[in-house]
Amino acid sequence: MFKSFFRLGAARVRPCVPDGTRIYAIGDIHGRSDLLDALQRKMLDDAAVEAGKSVVQIFLGDYVDRGSDSKGVVDWLLRPPPEGWERICLKGNHEATLLDFLDEPGIFSQWRHYGGLETLHSYGVDLKSLRGEDAPEVLQENFKGKLPDTHRAFFSALPLTVQFGDYFFAHAGIRPGRRLENQREEDLLWIRDEFLVSQMDFGKIVVHGHSAQEAPEILPNRINLDSGAYITGKLSCLVLDGDEQRIL
Repeated sequence: MFKSFFRLGAARVRPCVPDGTRIYAIGDIHGRSDLLDALQRKMLDDAAVEAGKSVVQIFLGDYVDRGSDSKGVVDWLLRPPPEGWERICLKGNHEATLLDFLDEPGIFSQWRHYGGLETLHSYGVDLKSLRGEDAPEVLQENFKGKLPDTHRAFFSALPLTVQFGDYFFAHAGIRPGRRLENQREEDLLWIRDEFLVSQMDFGKIVVHGHSAQEAPEILPNRINLDSGAYITGKLSCLVLDGDEQRIL
């Protein structure tokens, strides 16, 4: 169990989520549907110990790329959550890049660097069309033909942020010095150094992913849940209940 503190006016208080609510915040999945299945079982077991609370799952983005089963992860996220649970899926920079590729095939070289080939393969796209000057356009057309409408709608509708109690959830983090309600999409999806080194009180504890570490980081002003699942085999989940913080 971890405890963190932040300033509210002149007092130092423990951050809390609303009474009667338990939150499970999940870090970057990156195509590892196997880890997602295993983590879901742990969440179900954990929630059963103290039944009767309102349960909210918050996924912090980066469902696709790098791992081998991006399509399977999105299929999983589109299934109904357990009865009585709420599921919120935030947008990550990898989902943003996938959507950009659907509009502009010229960014394929960038997406490929981020693990887009693994995503295309998981959707059944023939990668033999990588050859030739028109390869990006051919891959884009093939991907459009393979991508289910429900998946494209899912990617297009992902929100950037959500807040519960004293916590603010976003994929990459925030721009220090800018009010939470005035954050720019580019920063919410892509920011790293300026946010990661900041010791500023952001007004709420920022729960994020995007910047992989060997283990979750629990700091006074932010919590990082990206444990590099696609290479480490560890998918991290933060449990928030009252003023309690736990890692599954």
